[in-house]
Amino acid sequence: MVAELLSKIAAGNGHGEESAYFDGWKAYENDPFHPVNNPHGVIQMGLAENQLSFDLVKDWILKNPSASICTVEGVDQFKDIAIFQDYHGLPQFRHAVARFMEKVRGDKVRYDSDRIVMSGGATGAHELMAFCLADPGDAFLVPTPYYPGFDRDLRWRTGVQLLPVECHGSNQFKVTKQALEEAYKKAAEDNIKVKGLLITNPSNPLGTVLDRETLTSILSFSTDKNIHLICDEIYGATVFGYPEFISISEIMLDHPHNPDLIHLVYSLSKDLGFPGFRVGIVYSYNDRVVSCARKMSSFGLVSAQTQMLIASMLSDEVFVEKFLAESKKRLETRHNEFTWGLNQVGIQCLKSNAGLFVWMDLRQLIGQGKDPTVESELRLWRVIINEVKINVSPGCSFHCSEAGWFRVCIANMDNETMHVALRRIRSFAAQKVGKKDGGVVRSSSGKRKCWQQNNLQLRLSSRRLDDLMGVSQLGSPHSPMSPLVRAQT
Repeated sequence: MVAELLSKIAAGNGHGEESAYFDGWKAYENDPFHPVNNPHGVIQMGLAENQLSFDLVKDWILKNPSASICTVEGVDQFKDIAIFQDYHGLPQFRHAVARFMEKVRGDKVRYDSDRIVMSGGATGAHELMAFCLADPGDAFLVPTPYYPGFDRDLRWRTGVQLLPVECHGSNQFKVTKQALEEAYKKAAEDNIKVKGLLITNPSNPLGTVLDRETLTSILSFSTDKNIHLICDEIYGATVFGYPEFISISEIMLDHPHNPDLIHLVYSLSKDLGFPGFRVGIVYSYNDRVVSCARKMSSFGLVSAQTQMLIASMLSDEVFVEKFLAESKKRLETRHNEFTWGLNQVGIQCLKSNAGLFVWMDLRQLIGQGKDPTVESELRLWRVIINEVKINVSPGCSFHCSEAGWFRVCIANMDNETMHVALRRIRSFAAQKVGKKDGGVVRSSSGKRKCWQQNNLQLRLSSRRLDDLMGVSQLGSPHSPMSPLVRAQT
């Protein structure tokens, strides 16, 4: 009865919270880990935050107090900033963001600050794109696996559909021309109008970057079909090692395209680690989209105070250079340490060098001689949530076409919490492998190890990871796939 008084949006479930992705967050919120107050609680590894370089930001803020209007040094600017509400944004803010985007892309491309459109985080930027490019019932193609929030960001209030482009682990989940053509053909058969293709580069959840050949093929496909190409590049500065990040803006320099069809989504949530600042960016090569998106941005502007601080920080090129280099170094160290720890119990991850997460392969733990299913994946996930007490996100919540994969976020915690999480995962995996091999897991010294389901305090010391558990002799996974590699330091 009450529902009848509400709109369809309010009464419906279009937000998509009925997902294992969000259920894992709720499990954490109900029992959050704390090293002292709740050491047996759920560790949050479902949140893609970059918390590894806040000390660099803190040092900059202490040295630049005038960047804030809430300090003695900056208070003289309080009035002008407090009353600023132009939806174009502060000119110095747009210029600084455009320059930062160029630095993230290795200074290989240039961006026009007049095309920078603000939004409330990447969430708002994606919705702006959907409103500007499609009508209710129209669709965007999206390669799988993809970020679960897209189902909310692009669909909930716009009425736009998302159609999966199935990618597979046999080729490291690469986006192929054949898969794009098949998805486009199926949409035509179902009488669905495809208005665009949405890609994430670097990928969330895979942590991989799209190579030049793939990007060229994607650009060619969107041009041939005369559909929009939306490129989510919010993880551009999280790439470490090789291969390097290549923006679609760089591909455009050398290949035929219609600029009116190309649009970027960016934010400072991942590369700088400022999700709470809600700085999202739409950068479109289409003049009409820029104009419309700027008008619509009135519903989700970035506060003038935040703009002022960001403009000052990103205009300091010495700081930006240091931050980008050190952030990548720390992400690589965390990635290598975590994947090495998994490798010690035979757990592989997709080969990756970007993002704030790894794409963990647990198929060997749930296969039982059969191909994993969504049901078996979710059963294992519930054990990991409820007994291992770690919130990881199952692949099915990312629309992955193959069961048994999990996204594990690794940059949203300190080193000690990461070590606790690794000990839990390693102990659980060792116990699972031990059951397959005869029921008892033994360390190299011959002592028994066990997973205590009723008492989450592991029988492990706080020694360094390379001294933990003595399970390095357990061997490699039973059925490794060609694109997977054993994690290396």
